[in-house]
Amino acid sequence: MDNLSKNIRILRKSKNITLKELSEKTNLSVSFISQVERGVSSITITSLKKIADALEISMRELFDVEEEYSFVRKKDNKALIHLENSYTKHVILSGKFENRKLEAIIVNHAPKSVEIAPFSHDGEEFYYILKGTGVFIIDGTEYIVKKDESIHFPSHIKHTVQNPYDEEFQALCILTPTIF
Repeated sequence: MDNLSKNIRILRKSKNITLKELSEKTNLSVSFISQVERGVSSITITSLKKIADALEISMRELFDVEEEYSFVRKKDNKALIHLENSYTKHVILSGKFENRKLEAIIVNHAPKSVEIAPFSHDGEEFYYILKGTGVFIIDGTEYIVKKDESIHFPSHIKHTVQNPYDEEFQALCILTPTIF
């Protein structure tokens, strides 16, 4: 989280964007962005995406990840992204090369985790459930997806993913556009 917080501040300042301007571009409060930059508040993937878009960069530029190109992601070189106080952990499986169109990740949702607000973005999302059960709420309709089942939907529709159960749920997620 420390590197992420510092990177957000450095990138914002390098683009000569004030906290107020970033707030207006992201619809996130000035105080929240300030707290994130100081490392005293956690942030969701959705808010990170808003910040990256406002800074006109990819989300991967917010993280301290080497930019070496590679088609193969070896088991000892998986990138784990877990944001402090977040219910989810993301293991990046995708290779690294210019102009990638899709992202492959393993998403782990902690037991009793619920995303607060639905969100939308360009692209598509595909999930194959590896363990447990996920609840996907897409345009207000609830879909319960269990182990060895899948769900695929356009991401421009408001959606959220929940795990109200006592067991972790894990899914292979393939989505466009790339996030990390």
